[in-house]
Parts: sequence; structure tokens; C-alpha cells
Amino acid sequence: MRLLSVVGTRPELIQAMPLSLALRQENEEVLVHTDQHTDPRMSEAFFEELGLPAAKYHLGVENGPQGRQTAEMMSRLEDVLLAERPDLVIVHGDTNSTLAGALAASKLSIPVAHVEAGERSYDRRMPEEVNRMVTDHVSQFHFCASRRAVRHLASEGIVGTVYWVGDVLLDALHQMWAWGRGGTDVLGRLKLRPREYALVTVHRAENTDDPGRLRKIVQSLNLVNETVIFPVHPRTSRALRDLGATFRKHVHLIEPQSFLDMIALEGNARLIATDSGGVQREAYFLGVPCLTFREGTEWVETVEAGWNRCVGIEPDRVLETWRDFEPPEDRPALYGDGLASQRIVALLRGDMVDPPGEGLHAARSASLPYA
Repeated sequence: MRLLSVVGTRPELIQAMPLSLALRQENEEVLVHTDQHTDPRMSEAFFEELGLPAAKYHLGVENGPQGRQTAEMMSRLEDVLLAERPDLVIVHGDTNSTLAGALAASKLSIPVAHVEAGERSYDRRMPEEVNRMVTDHVSQFHFCASRRAVRHLASEGIVGTVYWVGDVLLDALHQMWAWGRGGTDVLGRLKLRPREYALVTVHRAENTDDPGRLRKIVQSLNLVNETVIFPVHPRTSRALRDLGATFRKHVHLIEPQSFLDMIALEGNARLIATDSGGVQREAYFLGVPCLTFREGTEWVETVEAGWNRCVGIEPDRVLETWRDFEPPEDRPALYGDGLASQRIVALLRGDMVDPPGEGLHAARSASLPYA
């Protein structure tokens, strides 16, 4: 089968890695990078680290307003699709690249497979929510990370093309763990000790594009009583600069990190605070308490399991939860067993597959191989 995979952001590249390795064992795959993350630290550097083949096409779509960026991606993707004539287009997650790939393919009557289908926050103010809803409704294959996603799709009348396969992000974590044992000294470079710092990421448009929200996040970070490590996304860096934000000495702003270094920082943190869906799941897989700088999340299972709290951006609420949050001992395997990619390949081949088993999460302990 001739497949075309569309990626454009760090999470999509990470998710594409295990699936691409599995697909290429018996299929021809063309990788297209929209360049939605134009900073090479957020895109190109990941290709080598993740073992991904070089993208055959780079679309070079620059940052800009949501509609304009999506339209430009669609226009350039259409040319690629007409040239390549794939049997199937694969898109991941909920970005503008996801939506553009799905719409461009559907306009040409090319089937679409959506990896991470069915997730919902039910907040249509979020561009990501609109992206994933529209993508699901033009896709012919829906590969779900969670059982809840299957139910969401059923409630919207999407059945018969829906498969619970597990989360390919967990596949990527397992794969990088196997490859990267002893492969990073990021804690040493940053002079950090396990469980003696908090890790923060902020990049969602709802937080970075609203100066009032971003100012309150900065205020919260300045008031916490521990070392904070803050890898700054390029979008966030621009927003902080425009805001004129200043941080106290315990808050350390650092450059965006490689996937391996980020997993090491996440796995050894006492606490993670983020607005990223991917980081919420990584925190859960690694057994690290997580605070989410949003009022809700599409990854509701992590909240229900007691490992994630949606704290919004009000400093009083953030600080109280930051200080007092203690997750339970139990951490069920909500997102499969790390074999989602193999299930997707088998389903595309037409085979029947068993649902995910109980699986294994990464252990939360000082013996993490990245420490």
C-alpha cells in the first residue's frame, strides 16, 4: 500500500516515529512536513533523534492566522497528493496540519486515517477542538487512544470505522526508552536532582495569545516555592517578550529540548505543570503528578484517575494545588500497552486485532534510565 503521512509539529513527529517504523516494514510511506513548527529545534532536530526518515516534502508554511495557515497547507498538500496519488493519507492529533491533510485528501476522494481520533474537550473556542472534530467527520479510519474516544465518536454517529488501538505516544515512549538508555545527561547539565524541581511547559494559543492569561501564569510561577524548569516554546518566547515578563531566580527558562531530554526531565520531576495534551499523557505514563493550565482537558481519564488536575490560570488556585496535590498509588493502563502502531498496521492490512491489554507504564523511580 502507498501511504502518505502528514506531520507538522513536535507531537506529530513523536507519534509518527513508531507508526512509521511499523508501516515501512510492508508499505511504502511518503512523509510530508508542513513546517508548522518552523523553528528547527521544534522539528528538524527531531528527525534524527527519532530515527524518522527524511521528509520527502517540506511545505514551508509559515506561522500566521489560523485560517490562512490552514488554507496555505491545503493548497500545497493538494499539489503533493496529485503528484503522489497515495492509497491513504494518515494524519495525527489535532493541529492545523491535521485538518489540512484531512481536508485536502477528502477533496480528492483519498481515504483518511486519523490517529488519536475521537478525543474531545467540548470547548469549541479551542482551534484544536474544531480541527479534531472536522477531521474525524471526513476520515475513513479512526484509531483511538482511549475507550472514551470510541464513545465520543459513537455519540456523533461515527461507528464501524472506529478502533481502540491504544496511544502511539506510549509506543514512542517505550521505543525511545529502549534506544536511549544512558543517552542523556540533561539533569547533570542543568545541575538538577530527581524530585527536586518542577517542570513547566506552556504553548497553547489560549494561553500564549491572551496577555492576561499568560501574565497570571507568570505570576503563579514566580510565587511557587521550588526550582522551576521552563523549556520555552518559540511561540511562548515571543509572547513573553511582548508581555515584558520577568521571572524570579528560581524559575529557569531554557531552550526547547529534544524528546529524550524532555522525557528525562519529565520523569525525574516532582511535578509537571503544562497546557500540552501530550505532556499530560507523558506525565501519566511516567507517574508524575500533573497540573494543567486549562479549565478542562480532552484527556479526562488522567483527571478521573487522580493524576492530573485542571487548575486554570488563577494564581491562588494554581498555588494551592501545586502545594497540596497528591495523586493516588493506583495508575491504571488507560491508553493501552505500547503496541498501538502494530495494531494500526494490522488493521490497515485488513486483519482482526485484539484490543490493548493491561500494558506497562514507565516506572516512577529514581532509577529512570535517563537520570
